[in-house]
Amino acid sequence: MNSGQLSTIEIQPEAAHKYSVIWLHGLGADGHDFEGLIPKLHLTAEANIHFIFPNAPIQPVTINSGMAMRSWYDILDMSMDCRADIDGIYKSAGLIELLILQEIGKGIPSANILLAGFSQGGVIALHAGLRHPYKLAGIIALSTYLPTIAQLKNERSTANNGIPIFMAHGIIDPIVAVESGKTAFDQLKAMNYDVEWHDYVMEHNVCIEEIEHISEFMNSILI
Repeated sequence: MNSGQLSTIEIQPEAAHKYSVIWLHGLGADGHDFEGLIPKLHLTAEANIHFIFPNAPIQPVTINSGMAMRSWYDILDMSMDCRADIDGIYKSAGLIELLILQEIGKGIPSANILLAGFSQGGVIALHAGLRHPYKLAGIIALSTYLPTIAQLKNERSTANNGIPIFMAHGIIDPIVAVESGKTAFDQLKAMNYDVEWHDYVMEHNVCIEEIEHISEFMNSILI
């Protein structure tokens, strides 16, 4: 279905709708990418959760020879310092904001809405969540980094100063170096965010141990 300007894959709650989880995929993937993960999380409140997996817009990606693919923002260069299209990050975060407001419009308290994202999707989850004017449930940021940390210092939302954040990364990730993820964690920690760090012997993917830790994190919030 279409939600604002984004098409989405959705799993409707089987019981009363109490929570919403918006999960963002990485570069070149689509909304189906994490759909199959849900049963493996063994969430206590699964029957009460509306899962939304938005498809990123299709756009040219500079480092992939300008090939058009699903991307939350353009990647201009392989260096972490100047690789991200900052304007594109803000634009995609605005689209996620519309999804959040749509769930609030259904009567779901903002504090029952959780954002999750992998790689590029994790950038948008962090960027959007930490700036959102209403308190959210939490943020899961997997195998990612945060190119807008400097802007965050002026744009952070006081409503989400205490938001629980789960960050995880593969220590042999060849796409987003673990150092980039750890730097983002350290910077968020220095800004007094409630952020936890996990790393695993894996590349740019998700592993079983990580899934178990994500499950524990989500079950501690969506109860």
